[in-house]
Amino acid sequence: MHFVKMHGLGNDYLFVDGRHDRIADPSAASRLVSDRHRGIGADGLIIIDPPQDPANHARMRMFNADGSDGEMCGNGIRCVAKYLVDRGITDAQPLRVETAGGIRLLTWHRDAVGTVGTVTVDMGAPSLAAASIPANLPGQDRDEPVVACSFDPVDFGISREDARRFGMQSSLTLVSMGNPHAVIFCSDVDAAPLERLGPIVESHAWFPNRINLHLVEVTGPRSVRMRTWERGSGVTQACGTGACAVCVACLLEGRAASPLEATLPGGRLQMEWSGQPGDSVSMSGPASEVFEGDIDLAALAAQAAGNDRQELKT
Repeated sequence: MHFVKMHGLGNDYLFVDGRHDRIADPSAASRLVSDRHRGIGADGLIIIDPPQDPANHARMRMFNADGSDGEMCGNGIRCVAKYLVDRGITDAQPLRVETAGGIRLLTWHRDAVGTVGTVTVDMGAPSLAAASIPANLPGQDRDEPVVACSFDPVDFGISREDARRFGMQSSLTLVSMGNPHAVIFCSDVDAAPLERLGPIVESHAWFPNRINLHLVEVTGPRSVRMRTWERGSGVTQACGTGACAVCVACLLEGRAASPLEATLPGGRLQMEWSGQPGDSVSMSGPASEVFEGDIDLAALAAQAAGNDRQELKT
């Protein structure tokens, strides 16, 4: 398998050109190659296929590090634009890319050396109804949005001591950007024990398809700091769809205005949204290439199987 490692603000993926490499089991391949100790190391695998509709330029399939279907990835899709343009596959402006969350329009911008440096993505309109997340909250109408919905941290298995430590507010807003997001505001995002809280919220019974968690600290009228736990990947340096969901939550709750700048551990993203549920969210940010290479998936799988057998014996 030939791959290119790329990242958006440190949210890194391995990209494969589906025109040339056919992967029989991309879910298993993602688990193998994403392993940061025994594989290449990434937050997941993205396959760039020919479009199903000739009016579009490519199709993106995304798999998380645990092999689950990621549906949509804002940082990953910016890298798709860089891959397509830098390799001369197309120079269309804007690009039309098919995803599991719908068609996305990408406007790319070259840097000083002539390669794609930043990409602006029309991320589509947010879905807000509980059924679209999906979410099953007690007493919540599934056709209604979940905005600043009160909850008891203990209901999530979060201790009151943990909640007090980082000033977690006892309300959450749910947004789908083609994938599901839970946004919770707090007073000190750095103090949050995200590694402990993330798995609790991700797999809570309220969210049958699991969910991405974003802890957010408002730092100004148009700025926030956020940290993310991504379902299937864990703590990541950045999440583009998540930053869009945070922008939506900020406007719906009246906490910050658009345009909004989100500072994530990996860097900054800019979002714009009108505040009208039927309008698209726009996201702008960088895309970077790290290296490319080839890997023998069969050999990697055999090695992994051998390691598993050895661990069982131990």
